[in-house]
Amino acid sequence: MLPDSCGTLASAGFVGESQQARHRLSARWLGSLPPSAAVSGLDSSYPSLSMAASTPAAGVESKIRIPGFQGLRSSVLVPLGREIGPFPIGRSSRSSSVIRAVSTRIKPDNTEVKRSKVELFKEQSNFLRFPLNEELRSEAPNINEAATQLIKFHGSYQQTNRDERGAKSYQFMLRTKNPCGKVPNKLYLVMDDLADEFGIGTLRLTTRQTFQLHGILKKNLQTVMSTIIKNMGSTLGACGDLNRNVLAPAAPFVKKEYVFAQVTAENIAALLTPQSGAYYDLWVNGGKILSAEHPEVVKARNDNSHGTNFTDLPEPIYGSQFLPRKFKIAVTVPTDNSVDILTNDIGVVLVSSDDGEPQGFNIYVGGGMGRTHRVGTTFPRLGEPLGFVAKEDILYAIKAIVVTQRENGRRDDRKYSRMKYLISTWGIEKFRSVVEHYYGKKFENFRELPEWEFKSYLGWHEQGDGAMFCGLHIDNGRIGGKMKQTLREIIEKYKLNVRITPNQNLILCDIRRSWRRPITTALAQAGLLLPRYVDPLNITSMACPALPLCPLAITEAERGIPEILKRVRAVFDKVGLKYNESVVIRVTGCPNGCARPYMAELGLVGDGPNSYQVIEFEILLHLQIWLGGAPNQTTLAKSFMDKVKVHDLEKVFEPLFYYWKTKRLRGESFGNFSVRMGFEKLQKLVEKWEGPAEPASRFNLKLFADRQTFEAMAELAKQQNKSAHQLAMEVIRNYVAAQGNGSNGQ
Repeated sequence: MLPDSCGTLASAGFVGESQQARHRLSARWLGSLPPSAAVSGLDSSYPSLSMAASTPAAGVESKIRIPGFQGLRSSVLVPLGREIGPFPIGRSSRSSSVIRAVSTRIKPDNTEVKRSKVELFKEQSNFLRFPLNEELRSEAPNINEAATQLIKFHGSYQQTNRDERGAKSYQFMLRTKNPCGKVPNKLYLVMDDLADEFGIGTLRLTTRQTFQLHGILKKNLQTVMSTIIKNMGSTLGACGDLNRNVLAPAAPFVKKEYVFAQVTAENIAALLTPQSGAYYDLWVNGGKILSAEHPEVVKARNDNSHGTNFTDLPEPIYGSQFLPRKFKIAVTVPTDNSVDILTNDIGVVLVSSDDGEPQGFNIYVGGGMGRTHRVGTTFPRLGEPLGFVAKEDILYAIKAIVVTQRENGRRDDRKYSRMKYLISTWGIEKFRSVVEHYYGKKFENFRELPEWEFKSYLGWHEQGDGAMFCGLHIDNGRIGGKMKQTLREIIEKYKLNVRITPNQNLILCDIRRSWRRPITTALAQAGLLLPRYVDPLNITSMACPALPLCPLAITEAERGIPEILKRVRAVFDKVGLKYNESVVIRVTGCPNGCARPYMAELGLVGDGPNSYQVIEFEILLHLQIWLGGAPNQTTLAKSFMDKVKVHDLEKVFEPLFYYWKTKRLRGESFGNFSVRMGFEKLQKLVEKWEGPAEPASRFNLKLFADRQTFEAMAELAKQQNKSAHQLAMEVIRNYVAAQGNGSNGQ
């Protein structure tokens, strides 16, 4: 570690020279230190630091302009896995003045590059340490602005409970990092315990195959973090401006292509994991957590054949600035679009020979969901084909893409910092050319792929090794109450590993055939039904957490979607749609799109005021309605209506679903129907809607034999905010599920 006496200097990012720096020096950091203080504690192992410290005394100008980026060419490699310092300082062939290792988009040499506040926080952090380390030691319940940004890289967000009025109630959300959604038995049980002891008593499964723990107090952060780390888990890189969790199909098939895709996802995650050691310094007091990395991962990370690496910093790929914004990667196999492949910055698709032997990968680039309301220059975007690479080159290709974004992504305005905006501005041909420079070779032509399918993997399936797995639908990914207790008992009793799906569901793995019946019965009694007993609308729906904890939320999402789905089902009944028909519905509380609403057939995006009001348990809010996504997640939805009051949704839903039923082509999905009809025509139909020609019902099914039974059921249903018919059907389905032996549950 750097001596304490030079902590300010180190945290300011003065750690050596690099040809990849292009920003001005901030003289206030050096100028604030007297020469004697600046060099105090430095020895001969920090020659460039000593030079930097003495520069102010030599009368340097308040602003130093950095020459334009020309590319790294040094072959010096930084040993991995060591302490942050002391470390050798690499020398640039271009200049003798000390500069920071910072990368941004190309600017003329005589133009000052502006950077966002977050960029300064990262640069001055001593590789994600300062001032977070100091803030964690304070007795305050919260941390300051800089630390709030830095703790994201460690896997946490500072939040407040927005349901509470008056003084802010600070708490923290923790997110794990689980490549492929893999969760070992031991880690699941630990997360279950932590949710009860330090959280709000629930676990949440995310759309990126991870856990979230909500309600952690600052004083308990280190205990929770260290417990996760010591039990086969990690939160490093689950948030922040770097590669997030790498998605892959969660199904535990032993098929060669699935195993190869999942291993590739894990290797990509390892390649792009931060290396400075700050995470372990803060959360396990510098302890070493031993984990084996594939030699190919280490080789690819160290390789600097094409000027990709910072050779003088402990972060060879990220440098001191990391990436301009979050970065998302998914890996899958042909046809399996359980990962929403086109929504990622990089989408990787395994290509195999006719006999199933992996040959290489197709690569998509430029996907992303986030946008800003009424700012037309921000938008969701689908990934587009970049090219094909041989299987042994995939890590080098991924690294080249990441470095291209690192060097050229915008750092002045975070609204435009995702890679999708770089590609949208440059065009795919220029982007490919720059990536090939860092990759060192040309991409081959993109290989032809079959049609994509959305796969939920719910129900019982064969793994291929004699064991079975069971996919469980979890409404909005929230595990609590009886469900949480039962899942723990099953996972603990049978020592099961689990996997989280990108659709917020859970897969129980490695189940012996003899365990199937007792597990099915226990699950049904806890409300975890086989898919044939779950409303089809719920199967494909998703929502983000939104209120009350997310600071970005404008409206409800997770707490609002159950009621919205009931209302959609009621509209289906009214217009005569069958029970087994469905549409993909996704709801988010803000335009950032965490639940990927812009890929939905019916996307609802929070568009209300920054405050909300609770009246008789109903949230007054406004929503944007997006239409036109495809069931297989390959088409981008478009905005259909803005500022729709939540109480008026039926006025929009009824005509849309009625005309879908009466005017659709054979087998035409709702999303495809919306695109074919055109939004202008659909909007006119909504405006003129006066109700269906004839009321229709789903079934001619009389559930109640007498008025007394109906009234009793209606009273009970009212307490649960349901209709008597809905409650009766749930009772019947639960009863049937509990009596069954789990056969034909796929």
